[in-house]
Amino acid sequence: MSTPHHHSIAVIGAGLGGLTLARVLHLNGIAAAVFDLDASPAARAQGGMLDMHEDSGQAALRAAGLYQEFRAIIHAGGEAMRILDKDAIVRMEDDGEGGERPEVPRGALRDILLGSLPEGTVRWGAKVTGTRKLDDGRHEVTLDGGETFTADLLIGADGAWSKVRPLVSDATPGYSGVSFVEAHLLDADACHPHSAAVVGGGMLFALGEEKGLLAHRDPDGSLHVYVALKTPADWVTSDAIDFADREAAKRRLLEYFDGWDARLRSLIAEADGALVPRPIHALAADHRWDRVPGVTLLGDAAHLMSPFAGEGANLAMLDGAELATALAAHPDDVEKALTAYEEALFPRAASAAAGSAANLTLCFGPDTPQTLVDQMAVYRSESA
Repeated sequence: MSTPHHHSIAVIGAGLGGLTLARVLHLNGIAAAVFDLDASPAARAQGGMLDMHEDSGQAALRAAGLYQEFRAIIHAGGEAMRILDKDAIVRMEDDGEGGERPEVPRGALRDILLGSLPEGTVRWGAKVTGTRKLDDGRHEVTLDGGETFTADLLIGADGAWSKVRPLVSDATPGYSGVSFVEAHLLDADACHPHSAAVVGGGMLFALGEEKGLLAHRDPDGSLHVYVALKTPADWVTSDAIDFADREAAKRRLLEYFDGWDARLRSLIAEADGALVPRPIHALAADHRWDRVPGVTLLGDAAHLMSPFAGEGANLAMLDGAELATALAAHPDDVEKALTAYEEALFPRAASAAAGSAANLTLCFGPDTPQTLVDQMAVYRSESA
């Protein structure tokens, strides 16, 4: 029996993976307590668009009984893509019609998952500072402020810098060599028409000289932009750019894109609001761990990878659905369930992570954007 300080199943992290896990468990009559460091569901923006893959993210939503709700939030036209070079010459364009990876807003998808759970499932404002194994086989979790609770089964769905991961693995994410700077252009058609025109209706890859400008159009008409640069690991903290001074940061970033077409440079020059640096980290593609009783991982906690395969959120949701399904199938043998889950998890994650690392190299190598154009042609031929 669970008490406020003990839980049969405790999930750390209320991202898409942790919520999918809790939802599929709920459908199978299994309660889980989910802990998240955010003060509330609205404490921070949840990111931009996600392309939902049929065999992972969409499969997870079917298992969660939320497929029709997902269909209702699809961003029409969001699958369109164009690849440009530094002179804004279109090297490839696809209208996205007939695609199998519809785009949805991450925040709206999270809201659907949250709304599908019993009230009180998620404990907000619960920042985990440490975890440890107890002598009786349970695990203890310490929260910021000193409060503790225990769990028979502890699941780390807490992202790149997971506090649960050290219970099973001493691996830590390594810097990929690429950093993003995130920016937004609001009400783009009215306020930033040149930027809106160069991005188009979906996703933009503007690549060259081992750097790039990546952007997509959100359903509210804003542009979500990532400035991508090869930088040293300490670039963000080295005072190379003062991100607290937006206009000075813009000028410094624009120096990296000297000689690029003015329409592309406008994605930096006209940015509204803060510019947010985001170094890209990843775990080793073959990251795995030996079975540790009473604990496991999912999503980025298990297989953090660069975003260049579009697999991160999709795999996290599939992890959550498959873990819940395994636990429901073996209600009297948690270890059998965890073993079955991890045996499928490891090879699937390794394949996706290797592909992600290869795509990062492909996008920011010396022959971009042609390498990406060629790879997209391969993808199209394989799906034909």
